[in-house]
Amino acid sequence: MGYSIKEIYFTLQGEGAHTGRAAVFCRFTGCNLWTGREQDRHKAACTFCDTDFLGTDGPGGGRFATEDDVVQAVLAAWPKTRTATPPYVVFTGGEPLLQLNTTLIAACKAAGIEVAIETNGTLPAPDRIDWICVSPKPGSGMKQTNGDELKLVFPQPDCPPSAFEHLDFTHFFLQPMDGPEQQQNIQRAAAYCQANPQWRLSLQTHKLIGLP
Repeated sequence: MGYSIKEIYFTLQGEGAHTGRAAVFCRFTGCNLWTGREQDRHKAACTFCDTDFLGTDGPGGGRFATEDDVVQAVLAAWPKTRTATPPYVVFTGGEPLLQLNTTLIAACKAAGIEVAIETNGTLPAPDRIDWICVSPKPGSGMKQTNGDELKLVFPQPDCPPSAFEHLDFTHFFLQPMDGPEQQQNIQRAAAYCQANPQWRLSLQTHKLIGLP
């Protein structure tokens, strides 16, 4: 089928339960909640999206004919170290489940790569994914209602945390919305986590330390 990828790069995971962990990020192009074009932002389910997932012109990006081509690109981005730490890839987007399939997951597994996804939850995740992070958006209709981590951008008037507390996730994170009110949102999220200990605070630490 081929894969359209915006970028593949090595960094540290900046958010959630795996904050600080070395990871290769593989960002697929395309999303089912926004075209990615600024003129359409007002119609998006998540008008606050800060990610560029248009085109294939990012570092390591391109059109990959086969799953093995994607796997080799991920392995090439992983550092060669003295220790045998298995490669770890985070498939993200846009919406990764528009392209990520069982064939690509199986190819990653065969190469010894640990697989994670960051998804909006509107599509069901295939089997054999090691870590599922869902970041729900208002009015989008969640299909993936279980996983390892639910990471809710906060505040969203139409997406209160209480709407998700019953779902089958191991970790529940509030991530303060970026933008001109970021500091206020951090304080609001911190106060909510204090009052509701099921939730934990997630900051975008990669932005704080200048990583992609």
